[in-house]
Amino acid sequence: MASSAALRLNNLRRHLDLDDTANKAAGVNPVGASLNVKVAPEVSEALSLGRAVVALESTIISHGMPYPQNLETAKAVEAIVRENGAVPATMAILDGVPCIGLSGEELERLAILGTKAQKTARRDIAYVVARGGNGATTVSGTMFLASMVGIHIFVTGGMGGVHRQGENTMDISSDLTHLGRTPIAVICAGVKSILDIPRTLEYLETQGVCVAAYKTNEFPAFFTASSGCMVPCRVDTPEECASLIEANINLKLGSGILIGVPIPPEHSTSGHIIESAIKKAIQETKENNILGNAITPFLLDRVNTLTGGVSLASNIALVKNNAQLGAKVAVALAQLRKNSQRKQETE
Repeated sequence: MASSAALRLNNLRRHLDLDDTANKAAGVNPVGASLNVKVAPEVSEALSLGRAVVALESTIISHGMPYPQNLETAKAVEAIVRENGAVPATMAILDGVPCIGLSGEELERLAILGTKAQKTARRDIAYVVARGGNGATTVSGTMFLASMVGIHIFVTGGMGGVHRQGENTMDISSDLTHLGRTPIAVICAGVKSILDIPRTLEYLETQGVCVAAYKTNEFPAFFTASSGCMVPCRVDTPEECASLIEANINLKLGSGILIGVPIPPEHSTSGHIIESAIKKAIQETKENNILGNAITPFLLDRVNTLTGGVSLASNIALVKNNAQLGAKVAVALAQLRKNSQRKQETE
């Protein structure tokens, strides 16, 4: 009886604490100016009750594929998250307001905007907000918004990384740096194979990021399951993923975790075909003087064209596969935290 009452009181206290966290994220900063952050009701309720929530980026909607395929894919990914017991929280900035979770109408608006929405990494958030613009968040932008409200699981297609010839150009994605200072778990199909995978993994080690692979000892290469690079950590179940994430949080390491999930075998294309298309696309970026954050969308589009659409189909398949695992990990993490809380209350 006493234990039951203590549990109810603790749940209420946790509910209030989490509400306060969300309010702080959307409320008043130390100098008294307010920051308007919109948290979807479904997401707010899940966070306040300690339920499973999965963050989703939005550049795949705006810059990843054309309308209406982008909208259909976004809805399908959110549906997969829900079917596996978690609440999806797609991130974006609309009319200068950071949104943690989008309604169906907002998803469609972003899908129609397409590339008119600014590709928004962490560095771009303040600018897009200040000018009241529309932004589709990248991996680093999504990580930042998710961390504001205490979301610990983020699902995407593939991470950014060190570009080929990055040792000369210093073209290194902010995804890597931000993962090094944000305690969030990114579940993806590894690093895009258009990048320099070995150097990307070296940079992640420098940033103190735990890199794991799901049911394999080899880091996946986005379109293909094999990269030739071994990982220092292997996880084989959603529960093992959750334990790793919880340990990272409790240790207060301050850095994130990258969990690479191999693309399903039936959607994995021949590595040499993809590699050949990538080399040709990279040469075209040089010939057309394509620079900065325009490189990745261009490369992915050209690789898709050069492979006859096979790479886009693979991209969609791997995002859906990642969403399924991400939701299961989020559910396992929520249950692990509840069990830990109950154990503390009975001791």
